[in-house]
Amino acid sequence: MVKTGSAQQDPIIIKKYANRRLYNTATSSYVTLDHLCTMVKEQQDFQVVDAKTGEDITRSALTQIIFEEESKGQNLLPIQFLRQLIGFYGDSMESYLPSYLEMSMEQFTRNQDQLRKTLSNTMGAAPPFQHYEEQIRQNMSMFQQAVDMFSPFSSPKSEEQELRNKKAPGAQEESSELDSLKSQMAAMQEKLDALSKKP
Repeated sequence: MVKTGSAQQDPIIIKKYANRRLYNTATSSYVTLDHLCTMVKEQQDFQVVDAKTGEDITRSALTQIIFEEESKGQNLLPIQFLRQLIGFYGDSMESYLPSYLEMSMEQFTRNQDQLRKTLSNTMGAAPPFQHYEEQIRQNMSMFQQAVDMFSPFSSPKSEEQELRNKKAPGAQEESSELDSLKSQMAAMQEKLDALSKKP
């Protein structure tokens, strides 16, 4: 993949008008979501703004691209993943999820050449699950470290901190949720270990 944009350049401004038309200010031409999808794949940095208010609506535009691609049959997002993702909205752990997903995708992107090579070398052989399992383990480990780093309930506590936590409303509930998450992660680890041992 050839990178046509530069990290030092300002993003291309795409204006979205009330009639839903998109205007590329760099090329002075109207574009479609398909054009934006191609720009993403070519790693061209752009920002979508509301032509009337100037509001940054890039997230909405990118989400719409994903919806369009999924509706064409390019099903990258499993149903169970979407259900779990929706379940995190309003959850006490929702602030951790974006960083974890971003971290996981960056790692997957960095390893994609190696993954392609692994898949190519194992065609006709047993499914190459081992490499994926190892990557999942690493992602889970990083997520656990992030939780431990930012959560006041995962590090050793002084007596004063323990007293504050007992007085703080909801402290017990949040600590319990973290314990539950750790248990789920441990269960996932056990399943991965079991898969890797299968012939």
